[in-house]
Amino acid sequence: MPEQLVFAMEVFLNGLMAGVLYALVALGFVLIFKASGIFNYAQGVMALFSAMTLVGIMKGQVPFAHVINAIFGTDVHYFGWTVPALLAIILTVAVMVLFAWAVQKYIFRHLVGQEPIILFMATIGLAYFLEGVGDLMWNSEIKKLDVGLPQGINEAIDNYTFNIFDYGFFIDNLDIVATLIAALLVGGLVIFSQYSKEGRAMRAVADDHQAALSVGVSLNFIWIMVWSVAGFVALVAGIMWGTKSGVQFSLSLIALKALPVLMLGGFTSIPGAIVGGLIIGVGEKLFEFAIGPMVGGATENWFAYVLALIFLVFRPQGLFGEKIIERV
Repeated sequence: MPEQLVFAMEVFLNGLMAGVLYALVALGFVLIFKASGIFNYAQGVMALFSAMTLVGIMKGQVPFAHVINAIFGTDVHYFGWTVPALLAIILTVAVMVLFAWAVQKYIFRHLVGQEPIILFMATIGLAYFLEGVGDLMWNSEIKKLDVGLPQGINEAIDNYTFNIFDYGFFIDNLDIVATLIAALLVGGLVIFSQYSKEGRAMRAVADDHQAALSVGVSLNFIWIMVWSVAGFVALVAGIMWGTKSGVQFSLSLIALKALPVLMLGGFTSIPGAIVGGLIIGVGEKLFEFAIGPMVGGATENWFAYVLALIFLVFRPQGLFGEKIIERV
């Protein structure tokens, strides 16, 4: 019995850490939806693209090298130097800010006032466009990402060994670091949205575009800022997941796990994204631990979506979402 209890606690802690990463991905959706009413289907691809760009910059890889070589018959792939991880991250952030500016200027600026379904379809097109550009720039090979984060179980594992009832269990170094970074970022975003001037302007835009304009808030600036922050969040998520499993095109699918998180927490709530992520992370791990062996396992693939479906039936707005009442 004590051994099972310790194992359950280990599963619980791993679920919490996974939940923080789910919440991090969900935050990208919430930020854009709050400020512009756009459900950004491309958030997962943004994580993939930013991670691919980071790897390419760190390795000193020539963008579009394989396309250039195919057209001109050359064999040039690298500039001949590598870039330190910190500088590469800064340059990647600059790329994501440029991406945010381009998205606002050339896409959504021309779709102001359109139906939500049109805006949603635009993000689907943006997702496939960004995925294609990433493939052309950096090729589609699986890439190893190493920015200096501790990984795996190493000689220092004793620092991460916990003994309860004379039973020990381990927590992966990368999971601990990723959880701490994600928690700091989530906390920073909450403080930014609640107490900074730009955060208040973002919430004003979310409440009423026309009212925000009337008091001098620039919609263009707010939307570029929000897409930039969402791009930075996508970069952090891409680093964490890319370091864990490699940078590959399946990385874009992490956005699918964020959908149940949003349904639980609410599409307009930053605290909801956090709580929803923790519920999904812990719930799927404990459900797999307790019920999985009885039903053949693999419950983590569908538990989150079934839980989200139940919430949609009984509380469509989520735990922290606003109930929308329309007069007809």
